[in-house]
Amino acid sequence: MVDFAIMPSRFLMMFSKVQKALLGLLFLAAFSPTTAYADDEIRIDLPAGGQLKVRNEFGNINAEVWKNSYVTVSANIGGDGSSRLNRSPIIIDNRGTLLIISVVRRPIDTIVPVHLNIRIPESSRFDASTTNGAITIFGMPAGANLNSLSGALTATFHPLSDADITARSTRGAIKSALGTAPSPTPQLLQTRLGNGGKKLELRSDTGDIVLNFGPGIELSDNTPARPPELIGGENPKRPAGTPADPAAGDEISEGDIIRVDSQLVTLNISVIDRGTNRGLVGLGQSDFKLFENGEAQRIVQFESSSAPFDLILLIDLSGSTREVVKLIRAAALRFVQAARPADRIGIIIFAGEAAVASPLTADRELLRQRIETIDTARGDTKLYDATNFAMDEVLKESKKSRRSAIVLMSDGLDGTIPGVSGQQGSRRTYQETLRNIQEFDGVLYTLWLNTEYEAMSPLDTQPEAFDAGHDRMKEMADVGGGVFYEVERLTDLAGAYEQVVADLGTMYSLAYRPSNSTRDGRWRAIQIKVQRNNAVPRGKRGYYAN
Repeated sequence: MVDFAIMPSRFLMMFSKVQKALLGLLFLAAFSPTTAYADDEIRIDLPAGGQLKVRNEFGNINAEVWKNSYVTVSANIGGDGSSRLNRSPIIIDNRGTLLIISVVRRPIDTIVPVHLNIRIPESSRFDASTTNGAITIFGMPAGANLNSLSGALTATFHPLSDADITARSTRGAIKSALGTAPSPTPQLLQTRLGNGGKKLELRSDTGDIVLNFGPGIELSDNTPARPPELIGGENPKRPAGTPADPAAGDEISEGDIIRVDSQLVTLNISVIDRGTNRGLVGLGQSDFKLFENGEAQRIVQFESSSAPFDLILLIDLSGSTREVVKLIRAAALRFVQAARPADRIGIIIFAGEAAVASPLTADRELLRQRIETIDTARGDTKLYDATNFAMDEVLKESKKSRRSAIVLMSDGLDGTIPGVSGQQGSRRTYQETLRNIQEFDGVLYTLWLNTEYEAMSPLDTQPEAFDAGHDRMKEMADVGGGVFYEVERLTDLAGAYEQVVADLGTMYSLAYRPSNSTRDGRWRAIQIKVQRNNAVPRGKRGYYAN
């Protein structure tokens, strides 16, 4: 049994004003997944002009536009609400002006449909997508995009709405009761309501698209219902399962503000055998004991080492020659080959600026093609800007049901380091970058490439700058809960990448709700005990309860 202190990658906020028993309901908003039992309504503030993205692969999305400035969401499980999943299906990711709501479930729950019911502010921009599910929207927000592979799409408008509408269905029918001129093709309709301005786009592959005016739409007490004269079609019904009064719901806000005495701390750790220095796989939740400031905590979520990752390769190309780039390509291909089939991989390259060479994908052939396009890059080394860019990309692109990791390869010589020859360097400071790594909901591995040469003049990069680059790369990995690798020769890079993949295959994810919920800004040390001989857990060491 071995103790090792680690830290959560992000301290997550919760919801307030709980007016009834939570019944195990758990929500996280900020940079980590949020889960929720579905028969409660949740309220989330959304600033004017904010964007709401909703993804549901397991059922329908019913949306209603209203005057209030916040979003409410609830779920109807099993169609009639009589069924429950073994774990909560709703994930909420609150980034202030961007709110992402999605549904996840385990394989044993696959026969149970999950339908989302949402109220959205009139000032918001709304994106909704399903696989086979239907999407309905009742009213018109500032802008909307509705997408379904095979589900039907229905939009119902107030007769005084101003909107530019584009509807496309590859193999379905488009039915409009808006009194517009017939479309030249049955698969495309473009029309304008009133003065236009607000944009609505609807796309379905095989599903039908229906456009209607609706009777009795009332966005506020100051806008009385005005039943219109319908131009064909039947009067649509309000979406089934419309959420209850928002005053009875729970509230989620942006950031780290703890609204109730319930929080969730997530941890990503790898477990190494001290004797063999190899990762231990096959551990279960019962093999782990977790302590915060010496006090035992109850583990409420657990993911095994076999759970898939979203992986970002962050590659420094500053000063690289074409021969060097060939070796970097070969090493990146080795990484892709070594990764598990379920892992998604993305590639970001940088010198003066960071650029996405490939977004996250599981398509290995596409990755190979994208890697072959990597070439020399110009500009001074802006390592810290690139690292922040990569973390932002992961948060934007990563599926919230997945774990994430960034694998950074560089010599660490950001132009802001004293003694680095003639470089401008990053706009983001090193200390700012460290803090963001500490809060990143993922793992950061760093591979330090030794590029040191003898300084022949004061204009050359000085030895102390190479040392600082090395030490900072190591500290970034320590803070990021990953591993630091020294790569003395570029020909060793491929082997280092393979070691990273092997280490990721030994990583477990744990979550607990701290018994001490006080947000006092103090450091909370976290300690893990693994109930196996010679087992050494490795990861972050604690967090500040801000």
